[in-house]
Amino acid sequence: MNTGASVLFDAPGPATLARHRIYTVLAAIGLVGVLAFIVWRLYETGQLTYEKWEPFVTPAYVEALLVDGLLVTLEMAFSAVLLAVVFGLILGVGKLSEHSWIRWPCWAVVEFFRAVPVLMLMILFFYSYGVSHGETGAYWTVVLALMLYNGAVLAEVFRAGIQAVPHGQAEAAFAVGMRKTQVMNVIMLPQAVKIMLPAIISQCVVALKDTSLGYVVAAPGLTAIGAQIYRQFQNQVPTAMVLAGMYIAVNLLLTLAATWAQKKYVGEKKPLEVSAVGHLDDARAV
Repeated sequence: MNTGASVLFDAPGPATLARHRIYTVLAAIGLVGVLAFIVWRLYETGQLTYEKWEPFVTPAYVEALLVDGLLVTLEMAFSAVLLAVVFGLILGVGKLSEHSWIRWPCWAVVEFFRAVPVLMLMILFFYSYGVSHGETGAYWTVVLALMLYNGAVLAEVFRAGIQAVPHGQAEAAFAVGMRKTQVMNVIMLPQAVKIMLPAIISQCVVALKDTSLGYVVAAPGLTAIGAQIYRQFQNQVPTAMVLAGMYIAVNLLLTLAATWAQKKYVGEKKPLEVSAVGHLDDARAV
C-alpha cells in the first residue's frame, strides 16, 4: 500500500495526468487571452498613454501618494488595530466571565458590531461627530469605525485563543492558590498570544483595506490623494491600478509577517484557522 497516496481517492493514472495537463494548458491560454484583452481595451480607450500615467512618475505626485496617502493610511490602520486589540481583549475576556451581567453585554456588543457594515458605522460617526471637525474628524471617524468592527472580530479571536489553552493548566494554577486574575494574566494569556498573533496580524490586512472606505466621508489617505489626481488628469483607471498595487504590496508584506509569526511563535507551517481553535483541546485529548 502506498502510504503517500491520499486515502480519499486513488492516485491518477497516465490518462488522467495527461488530461490534467491539457486542462492546465487550456486554463493558462485562457488566462493569457483575458489579460491580452484587458491590455488591448486599455490601449483602445487611451488608458496607456503617457499623459494619464505622468503623475505616477512625477516626484511631487509620488511624494504626495507616499506621504499624504500611504503614510496616513498606515497611521489610520495602525491606530485602529491598536485600539481594536484593547477593545477586543476586554470584550473577549468579558465573554468568558462567570458573571452573566458581564458576559451577556459583552456578547451583545460583539455581535452588534460584527453585524453592522463598516461603511454604515463610518457614515453614522461622520454625521454625528466628524462633519463638524473637518479632516481631523473624518480621520477619527474611520479609526473609530474600524476599531469597533475589528475589535468585535478580535474579541472572538481572543476568546478562542484563551479557550485553546489546555484547561489542566488553569486547574493546576487554581490548585496552588492563584486567583482568577492571576491565572488569566500569568498562565492563559501568555500562551494564548502564540495562537492569536497570526490572526491579529491578518486582521491588520482587513483594517488596512477598509481604510479605503474613508473616501466616502472625505477622510485623508490613499483614496483621497487618488481622487485629487484623477480629477485633475481624468485618469481614473490608471489611478485605480496604482492604488490597488500599493494596497496589494502592503498587504503582501503583512501576510508574510503573519506567516513568519505563525512559523516562529506557533510552530505551524499552515495558516491558523481561527474557527478551529476552540476545538483544540478536544483534538489533544484524543
